[in-house]
Amino acid sequence: MTIFSKIIAGEIPSYKCAEDDRFYAFLDINPVAKGHTLVVPKQEVDYLFDLDDDTLAAMMVFSKRVAAAIRAAYPCRKVGMAVLGLEVNHAHIHLIPLQSEGDMDFRKEKLQLPAEEMQAIADNILSHFSA
Repeated sequence: MTIFSKIIAGEIPSYKCAEDDRFYAFLDINPVAKGHTLVVPKQEVDYLFDLDDDTLAAMMVFSKRVAAAIRAAYPCRKVGMAVLGLEVNHAHIHLIPLQSEGDMDFRKEKLQLPAEEMQAIADNILSHFSA
């Protein structure tokens, strides 16, 4: 069971931003920007492109809805999307509010935000997510 499966199951706490019956979105604990959110399928699959076509398409639509909530919560020029997936063997998409392309640089120092601020960010995104 991956760390993301444990988060989905509620065994590990997370800052939930959105959820439906197939997908879960939560804040990255090492964000490159405020509002940096991960979208994962509840089905444990290692590699995004190993998902069946219907699940992959539904995950993109879910991610689009999460991106709209991020943009409403944290006005930005766009919400960037990245697929890396080398650290956790569970398919996931990074959604990051962007003011510039440099905001997607995963090599830069990660933000260290207090738990209260992380919760407020997640609550703000969740309040803009329409199920």
